[in-house]
Amino acid sequence: MDFFEKAYHGKPPWDIGRAQREFVRLEESGKISGDVLDVGCGTGENALFLAGRGHDVWGVDSAPSAIAIARRRAEERGITATFLVKDTLKLYEIGRTFHIVIDSGLFHTLSDTERPCFVWNLSEVLKPGGTYFMLAFSELEPAGYGPRRIAKKEIQAAFSDGWRINEIRAAVFESHTRPEGSQAWLSSITRV
Repeated sequence: MDFFEKAYHGKPPWDIGRAQREFVRLEESGKISGDVLDVGCGTGENALFLAGRGHDVWGVDSAPSAIAIARRRAEERGITATFLVKDTLKLYEIGRTFHIVIDSGLFHTLSDTERPCFVWNLSEVLKPGGTYFMLAFSELEPAGYGPRRIAKKEIQAAFSDGWRINEIRAAVFESHTRPEGSQAWLSSITRV
């Protein structure tokens, strides 16, 4: 059983039982519009929030237990969203494109060798002119727990060809184990 599947047999730190505030703010400000793909959606809280706001939302995660929870939550709340068990390095298999892709804590789990494959897959599921919003742990967060930290320059390097970086700004990644949250980057990156 892989790390993420095993994590969903308990309560992982990132499963806060609601959408991350950063994605709520993006939607409320009108920056999220059209149909949305949530990559590494976990138990679906960000996807369910956006679907509840009227977006056509798909969520994908490699952990079957997380997708089962997301589907159950959607049914319990009467919200329509599509949830698929899918390797995020094979997003092209979805066979459709979206206006927006959101990522809450996936990119910082990828190895250096996985990143180019993931970025290529993003280009296959994001419409030209569509935007990728990524929330990832920042290198400014002290070491000692949690996932790998990501530097701004790593984000810039990963999205240097075929993409326009609109903004990389300081943000908070919320968890139920750290009430103050963790220092993160919120990136807005458009496919050109």
